[in-house]
Amino acid sequence: MAEITEILHLKAETLTPEGFEKFGVVLEALEDGTPFTADEAVLDLSEGTPRFYLMSLEDKPLEFTRITRHLHTTQTLLALGGAEWFIAVAPAGDLSDTAVPALHDIRVFRIVGETAITLRKGTWHSGPYFRAQKLNFANIELADTNVVDHHTYRLDESIGVRVVIDAA
Repeated sequence: MAEITEILHLKAETLTPEGFEKFGVVLEALEDGTPFTADEAVLDLSEGTPRFYLMSLEDKPLEFTRITRHLHTTQTLLALGGAEWFIAVAPAGDLSDTAVPALHDIRVFRIVGETAITLRKGTWHSGPYFRAQKLNFANIELADTNVVDHHTYRLDESIGVRVVIDAA
């Protein structure tokens, strides 16, 4: 493990559609029969076999040293049961394989209730993180996203940084 030389504290922001717009869209429950919207159109699973699954995560404390992105798909996440969770994001920027996120562009959002997010293609993200011991999520991505489309930047190894999420 690389030596951590800096701890970066990022305050969690309340998730709003406007605040999250450059990273993706915020989805909340709609009445049955509601017409299709532009927010739903951001979902793009066209470059492979779609995968919808229930993802179980354990022990995801509010800190990280890695940030990842997917260049070939969007990703939709929803905490089951409406539990509070957090996600760190940075704009996609340059979509080349050698691009890295700008540390000053990373933002953290608090997500509560039955709210889902869809991350735009290329959006850097780290999380979900949460205070509970274990949470389950609905996840929509491609069947091979975590094998062939998982581009990770190591903040610890590259610049000696660990990010701590300030949830209060």
